[in-house]
Amino acid sequence: MLDLNVLTQALGDLDEDQVMDMLKEFSEINPSESAALEAVAACQSGMAIVGELFEKGEYFVGDLIFAGELLTEAINVLKPVLGGGDSVVIGTILLGTVHGDLHDIGKNIFRSMSEAAGFEVVDIGIDVEVDTFVKKALEIKPQIIGMSGVLTLAIDSMKDTVDALKAAGVGAKIIIGGNPVTKEACEFIGADAYTTNAAEGVKICQDLV
Repeated sequence: MLDLNVLTQALGDLDEDQVMDMLKEFSEINPSESAALEAVAACQSGMAIVGELFEKGEYFVGDLIFAGELLTEAINVLKPVLGGGDSVVIGTILLGTVHGDLHDIGKNIFRSMSEAAGFEVVDIGIDVEVDTFVKKALEIKPQIIGMSGVLTLAIDSMKDTVDALKAAGVGAKIIIGGNPVTKEACEFIGADAYTTNAAEGVKICQDLV
């Protein structure tokens, strides 16, 4: 049986071998989708440990990048049991980190999990200008637009982007995610939903389509 606490700590310790061994062994027993989501949540808790150690100065930028790659690798191992698989695409998500923000770890985790759940995800990267979001949305007509941001200034960038999308007549549902996002921020920005947890974000997107 997978020990979620040990998995969380292994990811927090950036112990790639232990994380991958545990998850490969776990996926071989063909776990339920809900058990796989718990494993993903345990990995995300490990990312929180990494973030705390980074803030204390015990980890550095390279460690953060490695942790993000390790988490993506972990989710890829779990993809087959997270549902979706090779089934029909259930919707398209346009995804990007808003103007002024260069963080992509959370966005990349959300992208991996959304793809695992059967979404087609068009990721337009980080520090995305308002006009770029609008042009791409008009071009691909996604069902959902996901905006990510970690810095406080991302809130204003998200609002500017949402205002521009609505002015352009884009009818997609908008979900925002990241550390500074709250219920109040969501209302201020004019988004349809918000989350600070990638797994929860995927569930919200499934509900929206």
